[in-house]
Amino acid sequence: MSPDKVDRERIRVLTDLPNVGPATAKDLQRLGIRAPEQLVGADPLTLFMQLCEVTGVRHDPCTLDVFMSAVAFMNGGAAKAWWDFTEQRKRLMGRAG
Repeated sequence: MSPDKVDRERIRVLTDLPNVGPATAKDLQRLGIRAPEQLVGADPLTLFMQLCEVTGVRHDPCTLDVFMSAVAFMNGGAAKAWWDFTEQRKRLMGRAG
């Protein structure tokens, strides 16, 4: 969902989270995450690496940005656009690109 449309009080399913659409919800479900609450305290990088392993595909790094935005939101952060996490992801992954 677009971050500007997210209502924290109405988060019930994965697609209610900021930046999470059907494709990302399906990716999270592949990892056993069925409810937004399961993201509280999760490590987005670990989720990303697990997704790559489970699917046998190196996913676009922007997927990690989306995971970071969803986890941050569920940990009490503001709803932000996924690309607001790009610089943090680049630092986390130790590269500029």
